[in-house]
Amino acid sequence: MKTRIASELKRFQPILSSAKARDVNESDTVTIVVDLLQYIFGYDKYSEITSEHSIRSTFCDLAIKINGSLALLIEVKSIGTELKDNHIKQAVDYGANQGIDWVVLTNGVTWKVFKLSFSKPIEFEEILTLDLLSLNPKSEETTEFVALLSKEGVERSHLAEHHAHTRILNRYVLAAVLMSEPIVDYTRRELRRISGDGKFSEEEVRNLLINEVLKRDVIDDARAKDATKLVLKAQRQKSLRVVGKSGLSNNEDAGSVEEKTESS
Repeated sequence: MKTRIASELKRFQPILSSAKARDVNESDTVTIVVDLLQYIFGYDKYSEITSEHSIRSTFCDLAIKINGSLALLIEVKSIGTELKDNHIKQAVDYGANQGIDWVVLTNGVTWKVFKLSFSKPIEFEEILTLDLLSLNPKSEETTEFVALLSKEGVERSHLAEHHAHTRILNRYVLAAVLMSEPIVDYTRRELRRISGDGKFSEEEVRNLLINEVLKRDVIDDARAKDATKLVLKAQRQKSLRVVGKSGLSNNEDAGSVEEKTESS
């Protein structure tokens, strides 16, 4: 698979450059995208790639079916089109109307992959962006990222695993962890140990993190609020597990027991 991706990516980069220079139309871009799906990403052109998938009396540009089951919806724009929010909304709406988790928006060069969550309202995350012209075909990292969107990657749930990984390992969650009560308390203890006998309040440490250590966007962004909720939920679940193991009643202090459990 990686050999195929590297060799075909190298072969198609001049084709994409030429098409972009000629500013080919959307129909011709779709033709190129079908070839990319076949030769780079490994989908069978005749049995797995279709342009006849109807969604509420309209047709998305392309759909990928594996073993007869819908796996991806793909919205294609002309190669010279800059992918914007209204294009993303169109692609996501297709996925929402179809009830499918994975949606791709591409102009042939740039590929954006979105994961939909069917909550109320429906939410989506951009979990992968590929620029086929800027990728180095000789790079192991390149082939690994392209492989996520390949037939093999979708079949083996590598795309889903990548989503789960990046959902946790990102700057918003890391910032939320750093500002969480256990980490702030640990930092205060370390500062006391370093200073000998100094006193450092939780407010002092937290304010310093917010105002001088962390970037504002990891605190103020909507994704930061979601990350904080995620961290707090994990901490509550851990506290409940500690309560269950210790046999405490709900009225007892789970936090103090957790400290004793971790130090023992």
